[in-house]
Amino acid sequence: MSEITLAPLPVAGRSLWQDARIRLMRNRAAVASLIVLALMTLACLIGPLMTGHPHDRVYQDYVRVPASIDSYPKAEAIPAAVQRIASRVRAIASDIAVSQDGVRLTLTSQRPIDQRLLVYFDRSDQFGTPKILANEEDGRRLSLDVPIKRQRFWFGTDANGRDLLTRTLIAGRVSLAIGLLATGVALVIGVSYGATAGYLGGRVDMLMMRIVDVLYSLPFIFFVILLVVFFGRNFILMFLAVGAIEWLDMARIVRGQTLSIKRQEYVLAAEALGVTTGGILRRHVIPNTLGPVIIYVTLLVPKIILLESFLSFLGLGVQEPMTSWGVLISDGARSIQGAPWMLIFPASFLVATLFALNFLGDGLRDALDPRDR
Repeated sequence: MSEITLAPLPVAGRSLWQDARIRLMRNRAAVASLIVLALMTLACLIGPLMTGHPHDRVYQDYVRVPASIDSYPKAEAIPAAVQRIASRVRAIASDIAVSQDGVRLTLTSQRPIDQRLLVYFDRSDQFGTPKILANEEDGRRLSLDVPIKRQRFWFGTDANGRDLLTRTLIAGRVSLAIGLLATGVALVIGVSYGATAGYLGGRVDMLMMRIVDVLYSLPFIFFVILLVVFFGRNFILMFLAVGAIEWLDMARIVRGQTLSIKRQEYVLAAEALGVTTGGILRRHVIPNTLGPVIIYVTLLVPKIILLESFLSFLGLGVQEPMTSWGVLISDGARSIQGAPWMLIFPASFLVATLFALNFLGDGLRDALDPRDR
């Protein structure tokens, strides 16, 4: 009886993209950067909904208060705040007793106190609607129980009394959105332009790349001023146009890759089979240039964010009441002596994001480098 020999099962191979992913996951700095970017994005998306402060809410009683984990108002500041409101009521506050949830006091005046003026307590950011406990001496002496409005400002407030934590997270939305939006525009234009120039070659390639050289020679800030004049202060339109300028480096990178790819056997076979130029670009050329393109994208996003910060610092970027990290850093730089937290927190978020993007770019470069395969 003959034995049946089973053929060995084929060994499952790994694609180049799977191999690159494995190498990327082994890079601890790149993985940590991915986690930081994910947490940063999540915080900017849902964080403003959990802070309890609208980004444009002005607290007139909390202008430039420092960052604190404790709630405001502080116990030692309540008597002075009560005295200020009492002066507006045309009375004198005495017997002030501060508790956790409220303050009890007595208002005295030489004339009957107009109870309608007690609304000043409710209009403040520190107190609620007062309750009259006693009305003595024909209205010249009132005993009040005033609730305290507790507010928490983890990052402090800015020069206008707005919560800095909420504004930092909202600014992160704007800065990250601008970076991704402008990078997406540069990606589409640069890849299409560079792949077309490199594949067609000859005079077409020479003409297209001379256009790129001419655009390189023009001052960038001149373009920015023109864009502000034509598009106004709408940051979406402006940075779409900025992305339309940042594609120049992308086009050169893709062109160089295309010049080597178009000589490969699979491209020559596709040409022999009659595949159209557009089909070859879509199916063979552009997909094989994605490695360097992805690396450059991770480096272009922080470049766009820094550009936005620079323009906002000059007053050409995002305008109030919307904000960005560049706007907050500009405001913080002007107030660094009296309110350093206004600069420290937004700058920390920006620096952490830029470091994470650069470490991720380095990790992708090492993972996608064909010489390391």
